[in-house]
Amino acid sequence: MALSLSFNRSVYSEVEEVGWEHLVRLGEDLTSLSFRILDKNGQVHIMEIRLPPNYPKFPPSISADVPYLFKLKWLTNSRLKDVVHQFLEHLEKFQDFWSTLENIDRVLWVVDPRQPSRATSYRKINLGNDCCIVLYINAYDPRSLPECRFLGPDSIVDSMRKKWRSNGKRWMKDKPFPENLVSVLEIVLPGPPDIQKDDQKFECGICYAQYLPIDDDLGAKSGSCPDYTCDNANCSRAFHSLCLGDWLRSITTTRQSFDVLFGSCPYCSEPVAVKVNAKV
Repeated sequence: MALSLSFNRSVYSEVEEVGWEHLVRLGEDLTSLSFRILDKNGQVHIMEIRLPPNYPKFPPSISADVPYLFKLKWLTNSRLKDVVHQFLEHLEKFQDFWSTLENIDRVLWVVDPRQPSRATSYRKINLGNDCCIVLYINAYDPRSLPECRFLGPDSIVDSMRKKWRSNGKRWMKDKPFPENLVSVLEIVLPGPPDIQKDDQKFECGICYAQYLPIDDDLGAKSGSCPDYTCDNANCSRAFHSLCLGDWLRSITTTRQSFDVLFGSCPYCSEPVAVKVNAKV
């Protein structure tokens, strides 16, 4: 699709307003791009944007790893910075939701999902005695009594269901989620095994996966774990060097000397240096 020079200049101008340091990807035809957005708690979110042929007369479409998307407000003079601003406002709505899920993941034995996305709203929790509960957290009201499903031996599950129905009134929105769960089920909940805690430490801070894909094009890096860690002790985020290299290449302030890229950590902005190869 051939696009006008004015369109290209407009896109570059609008990316400049948002900040090139936030740009993750820009398609060759400039109709698709993605930005790395930090919410108020320092969590990183990737927002994908696709521009229609008649942009900016018609609004862009967006996608992101969130429970639900917002209806974009678009005027004739709107620009990409307005999309980013509305996305940031939208992220504020989920802080309590994500905080609730983080508390569950930290305190309880979550069986599934092992590597949840930010859009995932359920947790399957081990209750012991071969019994699990699947909780569906309401993204609009995460502190409310959730919908649930019990899995396990009929005798135990039947007892759990009865307690859930009869003790539901004990659920208090001002109490931590695990505490409410104990109060309603009247049991001691097992904590997460150590191996699960260790797994969470080694997810890449850019792609959010523990392992790179199994792909012949990645050569020796195929299926590998994060192999680079930020030297800042207060950060210590782990990355795949391939992911970090791609991130640094997208930043205009990155310097390269021979086969080493010098730039800033995506999380704490401390200096990082990663070796890259022309061929993996």
